Amino acid sequence: MAGHIQDRWYRTDADATGKSHRVRTERYGTGLRYRARYIGPDGTEKSKSFPDGQKRLAEKWLTHIEADMSRGQYVDPAASRVTFRQYAEKWLTTQTTAMTTRESVESAIRGHAIPYLGPRPLGSFRPEHIRDWLSQLERVVSASSYRRVIYNNVAAVLNAAVDDGHLPKNPCHAQSVRPPAPGTGRIVPWSAERVFAVRAALPARFRATVDLGGGCGLRQGEIFGLPVDGIRFDSGWVQVANQVKVTKEGLVFAPPKRDKVRDVPLPDGVAHALEAHMETFSPVEITLPWLRVGGPLVTKRLLFTRLDGAGAVRRTDFNDRAWKPALVDAGVIPQPQPGERHQAAREHGMHALRHFYASVLLDAGENVKALSHYLGHNDPGFTLRVYTHLMPSSDARARQAVDTLYGRSALTPPAI
Repeated sequence: MAGHIQDRWYRTDADATGKSHRVRTERYGTGLRYRARYIGPDGTEKSKSFPDGQKRLAEKWLTHIEADMSRGQYVDPAASRVTFRQYAEKWLTTQTTAMTTRESVESAIRGHAIPYLGPRPLGSFRPEHIRDWLSQLERVVSASSYRRVIYNNVAAVLNAAVDDGHLPKNPCHAQSVRPPAPGTGRIVPWSAERVFAVRAALPARFRATVDLGGGCGLRQGEIFGLPVDGIRFDSGWVQVANQVKVTKEGLVFAPPKRDKVRDVPLPDGVAHALEAHMETFSPVEITLPWLRVGGPLVTKRLLFTRLDGAGAVRRTDFNDRAWKPALVDAGVIPQPQPGERHQAAREHGMHALRHFYASVLLDAGENVKALSHYLGHNDPGFTLRVYTHLMPSSDARARQAVDTLYGRSALTPPAI
């Protein structure tokens, strides 16, 4: 057995003849009687106390400790008492991903994990606790895809807790725990009629944002951060080199997602829409810090500003005050009841314009590698996985190829 059991109520003394006798200590009859002690893998002494009558339980506990150490599954009892909230808070401060990603992860964990899992000590986690939490999560988050994002973030926290010795294994990985479904994964692009209906319903100041999203494939932050000198009317290109990002401290300028600075074709129709926009709403010089609040200040002449024209557009304000009301007017989502907020519509955010752009280019025969570059994706394989179902099918291409051949040839099909 690892360690030994100390009896706090008795001690062994030797008399004048050297004979040993058990005598009561000053603690006799008070407090926890047995103290199980052992030396942990880190070389320090660990212990746990048990009441009178539970010496066998103390011995059993030490036996389990010895078995865990021999199997390499030992967890320091002090580490196991750290709560999910305490560990998650520390884990969040150590993340080194992009700022926007960190804030998204933090929002998911603080909003949907800590309120339910926060008080539980890490060492007490069992698969049943994850199943109970997922059941609660389903009641408050309707979108399965977002529930899976939250679940993956919690699993990442618990993976790190296992690595750091706070619990022996991750309960999220138990066979009885079923992660939320990732969603269908199939993009259903908007029709052109819907795109132009939403455009018409937006305030005039923001209508050209639809042209950049649906006609050039820009992301929302890239649209709001597009400066005048990024539009090359003479050569027919748009340079996407920065975006407006929302951080906890405020708005900042930043490079595009994954630092993918790129040029995308500027169609004539979009160019005319942008020229008309700038004639009506003059570009405004906006100064924001670069990358983080407190960073170096950068000034750019932006195409789009707030309704009052006094500052850069904050996407959350735009979504609530302009985009969702336009979705209602276009019949995409229902009108909210008095006193209620607009319906959640993740699949109908401005990102839907990028899907529309991709569907139009694929239908026109554009290759996936070029589309991936225009969209700012790192990997054409990702673009293919997302949009492969929108590409013309091989059987349709085969029919068209053969029909084209017959159309150019003097041959006629043989009579049967």
